[in-house]
Amino acid sequence: MAADPSTPTTGCRPAAEISLHLLGGFRLLHADTPVVVPRGLQRVIALIGLRPGATRSHLAGLLWPDAPEERALSSLRTALWRLRQDPCCPIATSGDTVCLGPVVRVDVDALVGTAARVRDGNDPCSAAALAAGRHDLLPGWYDDWVLADRERLRQLRLHMLEELAGQHLAAGRHGAALEAALEAMAAEPLRETPHRLVVRIHLAEGNAFEAVHAFYVYRDLLLRELRLEPSVAMTALLDDTLAPIREATRDVPVERRRATPGSRPAPAAAASPARRHV
Repeated sequence: MAADPSTPTTGCRPAAEISLHLLGGFRLLHADTPVVVPRGLQRVIALIGLRPGATRSHLAGLLWPDAPEERALSSLRTALWRLRQDPCCPIATSGDTVCLGPVVRVDVDALVGTAARVRDGNDPCSAAALAAGRHDLLPGWYDDWVLADRERLRQLRLHMLEELAGQHLAAGRHGAALEAALEAMAAEPLRETPHRLVVRIHLAEGNAFEAVHAFYVYRDLLLRELRLEPSVAMTALLDDTLAPIREATRDVPVERRRATPGSRPAPAAAASPARRHV
């Protein structure tokens, strides 16, 4: 583990802040200077960042799941020894537990903290919430523990964005609400909740056309991809909007509906066998 030779540096100062980036790919920065970390040690640092205060046995079992426990613990001891040889080492140990040092900042923690503030209604900056967690956790890594945490953080961000959109909608901030809902929609296009929020926001603004258009765009997408219809909860949003149209359609005589401009006349119904014999 060493500072990136492509970036001028006078060496790593242990007191300087270290930032660990796991969203969008592994990056370790020491006072804004990239640090080169071998892939095997990246896995150790990343797991410790995601499991703060985990025991050695727990870490070893996740990192080397197919190895016997003693061999896995031996591999972990070797990895920790290698990390401690470098002045940029972000690891701290206390008895049987291993964690990151107090000067290490992890982007995953920032996402979790932002989501908690949004949930509690205490997030003052919508822009930070929209940008938080925009990239997947460690893309290209397929360890079981990575896959589990990747899905956990993805769901955390989706719920954060939907909560933020709902808060803005309740406060009448329709533009900000729509921005958050569209951000959630971009993250998971087939998820109904953000589409439902978009319809609600357009209705709150009085934009019936936009609401109906958003509904049918999602309906077509769902039919095409999954052969499913939107839920009852989503269709119910437009019941009041579409009711006059449905009522007007029911009031028009059948013959008039068939004789729309440019349409062919409906063929005369064939007489029933009983009537032919009358």
